[in-house]
Amino acid sequence: MTSIQPGFVLTRHSRDRHGHIDIHYWLCTPRGPVRLTVRGERALLMVPVADRARVERVLAGLACDWTEPGLHSFAHQPLAVLYFATMAEQLQALQRLQAEGVEVLEHDFRPHERYLISRFIRGSVEFTGMARPQAGFMQVDDARLRRGQWQPQFRVLSLDIECSGQGELYSIGLFGSKLARVIMIGSPEPAATDIRWVKDEPALLHALEDELARYDPDILIGWNLVAFDLRLILKRAALHGIRLRLGRGGEGAFLRERAHTEQVFVTLPGRVAIDGIDALKTACYQFDSFSLESVAQALLGRGKQTEDVANRLATIMRDFRHNKPKLAAYNLEDCRLVWDIFAHTQVLDFLRLRSQLTGLELDRIGGSVAAFVQVYLPHLHRAGFAAPNLPPGGGLASPGGYVMNSRPGLYRHVLVLDFKSLYPSIIRTFRIDPLGLVLGLKENDAIPGFRGARFSRTHHFLPDIIAGLWRERDQAKREQDEPRSQAIKILMNSFYGVLGSGGCRFYDTRLASSITLRGHDIMQQSARRIEAEGHEVIYGDTDSVFVLLNGEHDEASGSREGQRLAALINDHWREHLQAELALESFLELQFESYFARFLMPTIRGREEGSKKRYAGLKLQQGEAQLVFKGLETVRSDWTPLARAFQTELYRLVFDDKDPSDFVLTTLAQTLGGERDAELVYRKRLRRPLAQYVKSQPPQVRAARLADEHNARLGRPLRYQRRGVIDYVITVNGPEPVEYRQSAMDYQHYVDKQLRPVADAILPFVGLSFEGITSQQLGLF
Repeated sequence: MTSIQPGFVLTRHSRDRHGHIDIHYWLCTPRGPVRLTVRGERALLMVPVADRARVERVLAGLACDWTEPGLHSFAHQPLAVLYFATMAEQLQALQRLQAEGVEVLEHDFRPHERYLISRFIRGSVEFTGMARPQAGFMQVDDARLRRGQWQPQFRVLSLDIECSGQGELYSIGLFGSKLARVIMIGSPEPAATDIRWVKDEPALLHALEDELARYDPDILIGWNLVAFDLRLILKRAALHGIRLRLGRGGEGAFLRERAHTEQVFVTLPGRVAIDGIDALKTACYQFDSFSLESVAQALLGRGKQTEDVANRLATIMRDFRHNKPKLAAYNLEDCRLVWDIFAHTQVLDFLRLRSQLTGLELDRIGGSVAAFVQVYLPHLHRAGFAAPNLPPGGGLASPGGYVMNSRPGLYRHVLVLDFKSLYPSIIRTFRIDPLGLVLGLKENDAIPGFRGARFSRTHHFLPDIIAGLWRERDQAKREQDEPRSQAIKILMNSFYGVLGSGGCRFYDTRLASSITLRGHDIMQQSARRIEAEGHEVIYGDTDSVFVLLNGEHDEASGSREGQRLAALINDHWREHLQAELALESFLELQFESYFARFLMPTIRGREEGSKKRYAGLKLQQGEAQLVFKGLETVRSDWTPLARAFQTELYRLVFDDKDPSDFVLTTLAQTLGGERDAELVYRKRLRRPLAQYVKSQPPQVRAARLADEHNARLGRPLRYQRRGVIDYVITVNGPEPVEYRQSAMDYQHYVDKQLRPVADAILPFVGLSFEGITSQQLGLF
């Protein structure tokens, strides 16, 4: 037996072998890669004890062990656990039992998942077993694992391919801390880039195998890495009859595609493939476009030389024929861009921390439900309960967050007060918990919830889980550890959504409603208490209160009053909850910002106030900042013209300056063609182009025109499988920017871009777009 060693789980899988189940875990460790093999685990199903006779009849002829470990369902039924030697036998039993109508719980956990979950293992592990060296890794048999704390330093390699429009591979770029090389098809030529020359595509693929085995990365990164680069590499390998061994230990790479969702999965045993787009979205980054060029420019201030995909492809094909060293440099620079984006955002640190907090795989996209289940389930089992199945029909909708009717107007001296992590703090304060609900319904002194919910004061797990995460996040903030803080924030804030989702096995409308409706009550009571202090609450949104201060203020006095009001509300809830429910309050209202000027607009064409839309001039430490929420400057479906117009118009109004001349100048420049570069709409196609049948929004019509032109010119079709289209509105309707043939429809931009922006704010200063521009519009 080896001594206890630390490691981090990279990949996991289980399979039937010679009548038993083998579980394999590939680890990154301080001493290099390790493959652990766990034997002796069995697949299991849970069924009601009351159904024993029926279960034994249905499973006659199948070998399984019946045990009664004292588990119960959420309906308080005693449960039995059926153990099977193989996953194939478990699947056969499940199909028989479901066909017979027997309720079967927790049937969808694979052995490698259950092994980790039951031991509270999340990412980092400690292990022991019988070790024997292999080529490039250590094999550990009869392994035993427990939760660990080791922080890995991954060996990372950035990969990017260049290919023809038909998918023929030209080159593969590889960039890491100790490698910068391009594998290129062709005869050797002098080049500044390190190029490994190969004779043809099969040789290119085998060279990739060789380079990966030699560099031996834990993680491959790239841009659209799985759905494009690796998918194409594996398809080209299959075309040549090559089974690429890109995993560790000479294990093959596997490609799976789901036609109905267009999802692509690549398995590389011992390695993790992480796509930069998915990773940044998981970490809640937002960009108008997730193209490598756009993201690199936004984050790094540099990117590709052109974003014209058609011309870029033509350049790549031309360079492959006539200037391979140039193509190699281009290929390697794409690898570097991805590497630098990952370094700049620390997104790998974020994914590692998420795995250590939840047990999710590093490459798991989304996964809020899975994260909650992996965190919660082992606690539930220790308490003697099994998890329920998914709700039939997807469950009932739960009420959303509180949004009060706004009071439209242009104001001075407005405060924003925010409840810190309102939903997690409600869960902590009112002990909201799946098991707590099951048990609380039977307890006399339970804490009342909403829609008939009652929660146990003593039997719960979620409030304590959140308390631990809360402490960790506060520590991360003190240490300025942004990836850790972000990972914890996303996890904590996901718990409400999970409990309100019909895709979660712990869904119960009473759980979600007891969070959101409690939030409604807290917001309403807090607003009344603030107004009792002589101020006016003009808006409230989920966890924020917007307060119009009484009297004259500056930044200093407004900030002092904001801090006083926050303390007052916190004292109120502390005293109220102790007196009414004997509960400790974890609700914390914080002073967030002071606005010297603030606009709450009306709904377009109506007199009532809008929701989730406002703008203000925020003062903080003497610095003035324009803030827009839900308005044109922060919406991707508005043109640069509208955004620039809105920013300057609001600045003038907030500074008490007459905006008339600015409005007239902008109008004249627009109608005169001086602002054409700012009239471009940029929209994402959410579905493949062929799926737009009933609706034909402008971006779809522009994309179809663009691909019709591409087809006529013999260029690749760009928009058939989604994409981002740049288009303008012409007198003949929407046209793609690169193929515009008609004159611009300037009146469209006046009516749909300038006028709505102006009419949101000008009436509050006694002006209107029509009144300012009527004479000038008449001249055109």
